[in-house]
Amino acid sequence: MGFFDKLKEGLRKTKNTITERIDKVLVSFGKIDEELFEELEEILITSDVGIDTSMKIIENLKTRVKETRTTDPAKVKELLKEELAKILSQGESELKLDTTPSVILVVGVNGVGKTTSIGKIANLLKSKGKKVILAAGDTFRAAAIDQLEIWANRVGVELIKQAEGSDPAAVIYDAVQAVKARKADVLICDTAGRLHTKKNLMEELKKVFRIIDRELPGVSREVLLVLDATTGQNAISQAKTFSEVTDVTGIVLTKLDGTAKGGIIIAVASELNIPVKLIGVGEQIDDLQRFDAREFAEALFS
Repeated sequence: MGFFDKLKEGLRKTKNTITERIDKVLVSFGKIDEELFEELEEILITSDVGIDTSMKIIENLKTRVKETRTTDPAKVKELLKEELAKILSQGESELKLDTTPSVILVVGVNGVGKTTSIGKIANLLKSKGKKVILAAGDTFRAAAIDQLEIWANRVGVELIKQAEGSDPAAVIYDAVQAVKARKADVLICDTAGRLHTKKNLMEELKKVFRIIDRELPGVSREVLLVLDATTGQNAISQAKTFSEVTDVTGIVLTKLDGTAKGGIIIAVASELNIPVKLIGVGEQIDDLQRFDAREFAEALFS
């Protein structure tokens, strides 16, 4: 199965909550009027697209309908698809790894699929010929180190780790030295998945950034926030909190295949102004792929 087919299959539950309901509404209306727009807005809001984003989409849709002089309700679907693709296209979806080495820091609360995402990102980069090293910077959870080691072995990349409870910054320092010595292309760092003490998390991340700035000045740096699509609107509040703590450069949205709340991806792109860079649509090692807005909209409406 190609990735587009996987994407279509992975979005099946979301399609049931958004696209099929939109189709039913468009078929039942003989003309385009205010009531039709209200029905469409309600579908978007109840599909976790979010109130503000849904209202914005419908306002833009009304404008497009006027501009194109569309009178057939069936043709509204194509305009809506274009509108969603436009929102999802905000920002650069490519990972910015322009220097050798480059660094990816991965943040996110426990349970969202952070460790699994790191393993899959490593696999994606390795498949493109990159030499990757992982750093087990979430030292507060023994399971996180063990889980990352399993992924490192599975992908066939090196893992730099220390004992549980070690200083995360010390692990990152060791990993940076390993990257220099082995002439690796990309260092992917796991970080602590705790949010209850924002101040501690902020201090920890500052220490990590200081080490990277000092030891690898001028490197390309991505800070990827992993969000679980199944949590719906809760993902937005997590993203807002992490954005206060650090400069998040991209979103990794996991578990899209397991949810009817895939509309959250539209809310994330619109409300947070942070580009979605990678999406997960399955359990397999290669089921995390670069996000393509047009392809996503096409798969959702196909």
